[in-house]
Amino acid sequence: MTTRAGFVALIGEPNAGKSTLLNLMVGAKVSIVTHKVQTTRARIRGVAIEGDSQIVFVDTPGLFQPRRRLDRAMVAAAWGGAADADIIVLLVEAHRGVTEGVERILEGLGDVAQGRRVALAINKIDKVEAPALLALTKDLNDRFPFEETFMISAERGHGVDALRKWLAAELPESPWLYPEDQIADLPMRMIAAEMTREKLTLRLHKELPYQLTVETENWEERKDGSARIDQVIYVVRDGHKGIVLGKGGETIKAISKASREELEEFLGRRVHLFLQVKVRPNWLDEAERYAEMGLDFRDGNG
Repeated sequence: MTTRAGFVALIGEPNAGKSTLLNLMVGAKVSIVTHKVQTTRARIRGVAIEGDSQIVFVDTPGLFQPRRRLDRAMVAAAWGGAADADIIVLLVEAHRGVTEGVERILEGLGDVAQGRRVALAINKIDKVEAPALLALTKDLNDRFPFEETFMISAERGHGVDALRKWLAAELPESPWLYPEDQIADLPMRMIAAEMTREKLTLRLHKELPYQLTVETENWEERKDGSARIDQVIYVVRDGHKGIVLGKGGETIKAISKASREELEEFLGRRVHLFLQVKVRPNWLDEAERYAEMGLDFRDGNG
């Protein structure tokens, strides 16, 4: 039996649907999905099995015009993920077409795509009419020599099987890189922190879009099969702490409940989740916070 394995980088603008597509391909919620841009910070890998192939997805942060150190580190991680992959898949939103951001990505692709296969996936196809879709496909393929173009709706699952089958067939012959039952190479502590951060982002997206981070400080396996998880939510100002706690602690209770329920579903067992909020004014400039997120602090320079 010939087995295949390799890395596939999903790249695109923020909100292009990379996380939704990854979760669908892997069949589990590995990368957090929110309507806020820049929610995926680390190069989260999900592992999908298709026939005799193992596809290891690198879900990169959205590529955008960076302004701060964290932004720059995220963009460097995205391009680094693409440069390390066997196949790159560019996701473009059908209804937005060739934006300035997409143009910038196409320029950058010329540098990282040397010797790599690059496919195009036009996502959210249900939002446009067929003639517009065909015109966009032609425009993008005129700008870059994509090997294949896939029309998909990651949210509805349309066209995703065809993309996964193509990827599986095109990866290099290789033994599998991960045990069969392993869906993500992120430590569970980090996946748990991402789940809580997603709940915070959804609840507080207007007040505190990016100025908080979550760390899993302690993970204790209990004799009854449950897990006790202690997490700290770091914010940059005292005023933010009050926003996260909410009146009478109602906001943090709701976030804790939603995160715990999702963790229980993900782990398939009971979870006791304890959240604390701490003020850490400079967390956006601390190297260890970046390491926690799988980013390189030095990439934030320049």
